[in-house]
Amino acid sequence: MPVLPGAEPFRHEGGEVGVLLCHGFTGSPQSLRPWAEFLAGRGLTVALPLLPGHGTRWEDMQLTGWQDWYAEVDRELRALRERCTRVFVFGLSLGGALALRLAAKHGDEVSGVVVVNPANRVHGAAAYALPVLRHFVPTVGGIASDIAKEGVTELGYDRVPLRAAHSMRNFYRIVDGELPQVTQPLLLLRSPQDHVVPPVDSARVLSRVSSTDVTEILLEQSYHVATLDHDADRVFEESYAFIGRLAPGVGERSDAVQAGQQEGTATGG
Repeated sequence: MPVLPGAEPFRHEGGEVGVLLCHGFTGSPQSLRPWAEFLAGRGLTVALPLLPGHGTRWEDMQLTGWQDWYAEVDRELRALRERCTRVFVFGLSLGGALALRLAAKHGDEVSGVVVVNPANRVHGAAAYALPVLRHFVPTVGGIASDIAKEGVTELGYDRVPLRAAHSMRNFYRIVDGELPQVTQPLLLLRSPQDHVVPPVDSARVLSRVSSTDVTEILLEQSYHVATLDHDADRVFEESYAFIGRLAPGVGERSDAVQAGQQEGTATGG
């Protein structure tokens, strides 16, 4: 299936510091594209892949699971490591869980982690019903576009495929068990008013990681998809400052590289 316009992956060849961005469940790179472009504009090397089964139609997602999604971001991280001296992993929602697992598995190859409203588990009755319900009901209502800012929408499916949701539920359990292996500096930004992922998920992440350099920032004006919401600029600026603190001189180095680089391009899935 062709990729929906706007859902294309994004890559930019910049300087020696790289950033991998991971989008959320049933979403697409569109939700993180402004963030990726902000970082690319400051000369960083940026990769924003399209997760398998996403960005086309929900039926395609029924054929994928967490192993497919994680394998995609793992490949992208390895590719960034081949051409960058420092690599950071960023993620929104499910993408936050993917970023945390990359940090747990790759250790010192990941220099830092930034997560926005990271998901840690499936809550409520759905968590118990999914193992059985997925065999009888293909989808439920979508979760895209939880955004406070008027006139802004997220490019995501209007249905949640339950087979994929069940796989995501299993993935969260795995990541939760691996959180103590996360030792890198961590910046966690969360929205107190989030209608998709409750605050308890962020609290769980913060309580279980082994990182000693941890910063939590509240995004008071935004809902779940904060990267497209009122606090988007703050997310971008704080994450760039986080990189600058851990990779001193990145701004100067990036400016020099930026002068000779073409702008980042979208590539088909």
